[in-house]
Amino acid sequence: MMANDENATKVLVVDDNQDAAASLGLLLGAAGYKVETAFDPWAALEKAEQFEPDACVLDINLPGMDGYELAKRLREQDPEHPPVLATVTGRDDLDHLDRAVEAGFDLHFAKPADPLAVAEQLGDCVRK
Repeated sequence: MMANDENATKVLVVDDNQDAAASLGLLLGAAGYKVETAFDPWAALEKAEQFEPDACVLDINLPGMDGYELAKRLREQDPEHPPVLATVTGRDDLDHLDRAVEAGFDLHFAKPADPLAVAEQLGDCVRK
């Protein structure tokens, strides 16, 4: 799932639904991103340390640690250059949106997310 360009924007996709993570990863890779996937929060934290993503696309309902907490921990790993954070979730109620903002998410996508919109908006945020 890797783009060939060494300068490609690096995106970490985290979802416990492995098919959803892999599908989004493939589509983002086809859009020119260098992509890694993780299926649980702890694997995501490990991969983020080594991969140093420019952006992370996180599911909220993860086992053991929700996406809000994962977002906070990912930002803490590199406080000088935190990744752009996007949530992809079935939730779009006001409580979720408030919690997402508080956790530091930059973008929100409701499932099923349009992969082209995700790719475009991630690129826009990373370039800022």
